[in-house]
Amino acid sequence: MSGPASVRVSGPPNSSFLVGYPGISATLVRQFQLQLVFAYALILTSPVQPRIEGKVEIRPGQGFSMPVPVSLVRICLQRRETIHPDADSIAKRHLGAPRRETTDLVGKEQLLFRCSSGKEAERIIAMDLPFVLFIPFGRGGEESNRRIPPASLQLPSRTAETYYELVVTVQQGHSNQYKYTFPIPLQRYDTLSTFGMYNKPESKLVTNDNIVHLGINLPRWSYGPSDPITVYIKLSPNLDWLSKAKRVTIEKITLTVEEEITFNPEGDEPTKKINRISKQVQPVKTKMPEAGYATNVGLTFPSKDLRDPEGVVRRGKPQFPLYEVTSFTTTSTLYKIEFYLVIKVNLSGARDVMIRQPIVICPLDQQACKEEMDAIEQAAKDASHVDPNNPMLPAPTVILANDRDSLRALGLWMAFKNLFAMRHAHPKMAGRRCANEPQLKPRREYISHARSSVTAQR
Repeated sequence: MSGPASVRVSGPPNSSFLVGYPGISATLVRQFQLQLVFAYALILTSPVQPRIEGKVEIRPGQGFSMPVPVSLVRICLQRRETIHPDADSIAKRHLGAPRRETTDLVGKEQLLFRCSSGKEAERIIAMDLPFVLFIPFGRGGEESNRRIPPASLQLPSRTAETYYELVVTVQQGHSNQYKYTFPIPLQRYDTLSTFGMYNKPESKLVTNDNIVHLGINLPRWSYGPSDPITVYIKLSPNLDWLSKAKRVTIEKITLTVEEEITFNPEGDEPTKKINRISKQVQPVKTKMPEAGYATNVGLTFPSKDLRDPEGVVRRGKPQFPLYEVTSFTTTSTLYKIEFYLVIKVNLSGARDVMIRQPIVICPLDQQACKEEMDAIEQAAKDASHVDPNNPMLPAPTVILANDRDSLRALGLWMAFKNLFAMRHAHPKMAGRRCANEPQLKPRREYISHARSSVTAQR
């Protein structure tokens, strides 16, 4: 009975498994291409469908040359999500609800190899099976495997995490089935701050007691690590209550970035946790002017240093990319992360006014988003030549045990088979003996020994 085979998944040379930009659909491509000076009709008419390219390498698991029986080989992309809202509290970690986990299939499962009909399995020496797994780039309604997959993310204390795995299933005979998992980091690029839809100004006007009105104007609403967030704020009195408004004193203006995590958003009992990411307080201490009060308040979105004190980039986990932010805007099955910009004005003589404006947080800063635009444009041109129905993969390589010179695929060679041919063909090998070769006597000694044996028998 043969043991499990040795399975490895390798990507394209000098690149990662992921080709393309998840989250970028044909609609988004049109938006940013029309914004750029150089527009290509080919890109505008073809969607950018991201994909995972590579090949599955199967080799003998025991020894170097023992063939392995292979009946079936399949591969798929799998998303795993876990949440534990009380993981950041030592007291509630053991007393609260246990960790919840879910597993979903992304896209479709692909069949890479099936043995000939009538055979239980093929005896394999080596096998290389190229594959392409297309990642969904459009929303598929209720079908979760057709939705745009969320980005890989792990929150502190593992309160929530999403990661992806390539799962290779190898069927060896009727009863033996083995599964091999390989982590794949996945990012999304639909929240880049350079997209035109995020650069449209947002305005809002609110009031509490109809004495003072608070109006804001946000030039853009997508930000990344170390990006400045600036808000134009205007406080105006109600002209119908001008006598009361003049007695109002503006104490201070507070600008806060809040992170709101919703656990189990699609369930019966969703829970929310709000964390303050950054805060900026601007004291004013002035009476409300008749013409109103206007100012700009800003702060810098915090970033996470990826380097250690010696300046070396820390090694991350293989299933999670290295982000300069702790979290970002994302929506998954078990959790949802949203960000809000809270503008609060403390008043004396009137009620405080506050606006909670939703914003988008991107894992890339403004400069990195600009650099990605050219790469996305090139990826769109490359993707136009790939047909999802016929991706034109390289031919698979299957070396059977009964193939001629099958061991060459493993870098092996039958040395003793051609030992005497080598010794006679190469002059330097003449007179040399292999360590495992028995020492032969000259032919005359064999003849004399045979004659003496015959004489003794007579």
